[in-house]
Amino acid sequence: MHDLRIRVRGQVQGVGFRPFVWQIAREAGAAGEVLNDPEGVLIHIRLAVPDTFLAALRDRAPPLARIDAIEISEHQFDFPPQDFLISASRGRGSETRVTPDAATCPSCAAEIRDPLERRFGYAFTNCTHCGPRFTILTGLPYDRGQTTMARFPLCSDCRAEYDDPADRRFHAQPVACPACGPRLWLEEAGAEIPGNPIDLAVSRLEAGQILAVKGLGGFHLACDARSGDAISELRRRKRRPAKPLAVMATLEMIARHSRLSPAEVSLLSDPAAPIVLLTKAGEPLPDRLAPGLGVIGWMLPYTPLHHLLIDAFGGPLVMTSGNLSGEPQVIGNEEARQKLSGFADAFLMHDRDIARRLDDSVERVCPSGPMVLRRGRGRVPGTLPLPAGFESTQQILAFGGQMKSAICLVKNGQAMLSHHLGDLDDALTQEEYGKALADCAALFDHDPTIGACDLHPDYVSTREAERSGMPLVRVQHHHAHLASCLGDALWPMNGGPVAGIILDGTGYGSDGTVWGGEVLLGDYRGFERIAHLRPAPLPGGDAANVEPWRNAVMRLDQAGLADWGGEIFPSRSLETIRAAAAAGFNAPLSSSAGRLFDAVAALLGLYPDRQSYEGEAAMRLEAMADEAAPPLPFGAELGVIEPAPMIAAVFHGLRDGVPPERLAGGFQSGLACAFAGVAREAVVSGRARAVALSGGCFQNPVLLGAVLAELKGISVLVHARVPANDGGLAFGQALIAAAESN
Repeated sequence: MHDLRIRVRGQVQGVGFRPFVWQIAREAGAAGEVLNDPEGVLIHIRLAVPDTFLAALRDRAPPLARIDAIEISEHQFDFPPQDFLISASRGRGSETRVTPDAATCPSCAAEIRDPLERRFGYAFTNCTHCGPRFTILTGLPYDRGQTTMARFPLCSDCRAEYDDPADRRFHAQPVACPACGPRLWLEEAGAEIPGNPIDLAVSRLEAGQILAVKGLGGFHLACDARSGDAISELRRRKRRPAKPLAVMATLEMIARHSRLSPAEVSLLSDPAAPIVLLTKAGEPLPDRLAPGLGVIGWMLPYTPLHHLLIDAFGGPLVMTSGNLSGEPQVIGNEEARQKLSGFADAFLMHDRDIARRLDDSVERVCPSGPMVLRRGRGRVPGTLPLPAGFESTQQILAFGGQMKSAICLVKNGQAMLSHHLGDLDDALTQEEYGKALADCAALFDHDPTIGACDLHPDYVSTREAERSGMPLVRVQHHHAHLASCLGDALWPMNGGPVAGIILDGTGYGSDGTVWGGEVLLGDYRGFERIAHLRPAPLPGGDAANVEPWRNAVMRLDQAGLADWGGEIFPSRSLETIRAAAAAGFNAPLSSSAGRLFDAVAALLGLYPDRQSYEGEAAMRLEAMADEAAPPLPFGAELGVIEPAPMIAAVFHGLRDGVPPERLAGGFQSGLACAFAGVAREAVVSGRARAVALSGGCFQNPVLLGAVLAELKGISVLVHARVPANDGGLAFGQALIAAAESN
């Protein structure tokens, strides 16, 4: 017989791991115990054939488990064990990870649809393989008393399931049923409406009304996705004229309106149940869902409530965040009544509290594979392994950027990149950001000794870092993008330099100018800027970020086509912004690729006036592009990539009747050629070992595909689990701080 101590590290608590161990131990005829402690799962076991047990431990783990390591050593029992037991948790603190919320599993989905089951039609059905985790957690260790389910005592039937190791609800902390758990109701004007809440909600949706629906991480605003009138009314009430709206539906419904690949089906069906951007195809839905775009964001129902609602409605539903414009998503019942009453005709409510706000994750399948665009529900607080060389990294807190803010905690060779917190220009988002810092520190028992932040002195996140009192590593914005991509691809700390193509909106450059279109040669420890777009003024400063015509005029002037600006923007005061740019008054120089996208979009007639949301013009340009168009020319000299020849080609193309779609595609492929050429030369010459692609522009699959095609035969690192946009900055900052401290 062999007496062993087995330590299992990773995402192994709250996922049914102990009953799984109990089951395979009984199959092996073993004796001993399994328990949770602050480091994960601990097994003390006496058995005859260890290899069989260990193979089962690795290969048959529960669906939500993520094993990082299995450590085995000899063990000495005080007394010979007679049976195999699940013992009580021991110790305090958090050295292991918290499991993200998981979409309803097939077994629970079948239960709520089976009239013979006691949970038939019950909107809060779950088990160890699915249901809420992070959104109901109030403290550690993860047990019912430390969740918002604490106020719902288990009935005798649920208690029997909870206590039975052979039951899939063994120690499922949110377990409940109609007799003992949360309840659902529909209300109007603060008054509950008698009747079946799902049926009542469906009748209002069918009548074209807008409902506020309480989900896992906050409220959604829902309406019929097939009704142009309902969508228009939702946009009018929310003052959201064009920003895309997410849609929830079954897989069969989605297939009627979208082009679906096996990879996209797999992504939709993941336990995280993210919003997935899918190409429009088949039966058309109202263009008002995503005006001018070629994709719609779809998600499957991910709670029993959503399953019941979609089943009863029989069609796709808009499910967009319930919030005032620019503010965080609403999570409380009273908060919803106060803030969403001007949007919603009725409220589908329940009485299980939401412990923390979590927006839906947004993802897409790109030419490089699946890519996370926004980390949220289902992905957070899942951790990211650190690359080789970072094993001994001390605890670090990275504060992220200003836009798409997120924080990152490093501990025990893992990084916890937080959920999307929003843009820190908004006061309420700043408040949420502060709460997230405190919340994550408490939940993960995090005591950092080093902080990392952006170089920009006026970022709210930078000021927060300075208030922390920790020693700070100040990281250049685009270096953080580069390191974020390296870390996502698990590039080793000593893996050597790479050529990083960094294309985004704007970031504070080390030379005091605004960067956004660079080729960096470097690694985690440092970088050299070896090429960049020719800078152009941003007349009006922040105004140039929302008014594409301003960028178009500056690029026309640089191309010697100033007269054309007057022709296509006749109502604009061009001389005023030209004078400001010439004087350097509120017109910082910028190499931003994002603003170049805006300029070309304006020249092609897309949003020449004002964008209603960030990236609108660039997304329309992506949707317009003919991907087969030949590249438009860019110049290059002494590390400066010159867009003037491309601007001139757009001018002549429009004069000669070339379709705008061809010019949109030619611009993006030309941009790809220009930057990929510099990066390829760095690899071929031996200065770089690979190419890394980062920055928000690489969420555009047209551009990404064109760059990958130009770099064929070269090792290319791309984002997958970490957003390429500013939502990934904190991860890169943390890695750079770790590299500096090693």
